[in-house]
Amino acid sequence: MDKMTFFKARQWAFSFANTHNKETSGVELLLLGQMHWSATQLLVHFHDVMPDQEWQTFQTNVQRYCLEDYPPQYLLGKADFFGLKLAVSPATLIPRLETEELVEWILAEHSNKPHKVLDLGTGTGAIGLALKQNRPQWEVTLADISSAALTVARKNAEALALPVTLINSDLFADIRDDDYDIIVSNPPYISPAERPLMDQSVLQYEPALALFADDDGLAVYKKIAHQVQAHLQPAGMLYLEIGFKQGPAVKALFEQEIPTSQVVVRQDISQNDRMVRVKMR
Repeated sequence: MDKMTFFKARQWAFSFANTHNKETSGVELLLLGQMHWSATQLLVHFHDVMPDQEWQTFQTNVQRYCLEDYPPQYLLGKADFFGLKLAVSPATLIPRLETEELVEWILAEHSNKPHKVLDLGTGTGAIGLALKQNRPQWEVTLADISSAALTVARKNAEALALPVTLINSDLFADIRDDDYDIIVSNPPYISPAERPLMDQSVLQYEPALALFADDDGLAVYKKIAHQVQAHLQPAGMLYLEIGFKQGPAVKALFEQEIPTSQVVVRQDISQNDRMVRVKMR
């Protein structure tokens, strides 16, 4: 029997994925992630023999991805975000590309002079750690209601050698500071009524606590709007990720709750409403 090369393993996996109507990009992610390779490195090793244990692990992961809809990032236990390698677990959402645009917006508007920053509902720590990596002078706090998520965030902060503060808190319940320059949050914003429209792998494996909110997905925004001003500097800013249909509603509720604020809705690269900035004044 011919030895299993990385090229043949990839061919088998692509065929298996196509047979089960799954994206081959997930297969590629599994192979590269398992071997800790770039796409270029895979090409270099295409005709090398794949060690038996690696082949067995790869087969198992491909089968779980294709047959059980198990997210590749959870199978690998890691995900990429804004140039960072982050640990992920079913206690955390898998960081999305859209959220990178929120980080880019914040960095574009604030220099490296010292700022005090709160990442509320941090999950893996993705947003706060990306900000700290790019603005070392900032004092960053990561907060989440889930102690399991905070364990993942702490692991990521330690692995990246990024000094941050971690707080277990239901939104602002245990946040004592009242002088943040920037507060950022990617909160739960999906209406439970949207469940039938969602990808089954997300519904089955990602934490519902981090996905769904009552009041058509606006419940957490309403709580933040009611409490955030007490934790920001007089000229502080709040940045939020939102659902693509929520721009007008989120803008209206912040303008009503904080009439003196300036509220801006920003679109993502796909021209969908995706982010909101609330500037105190």
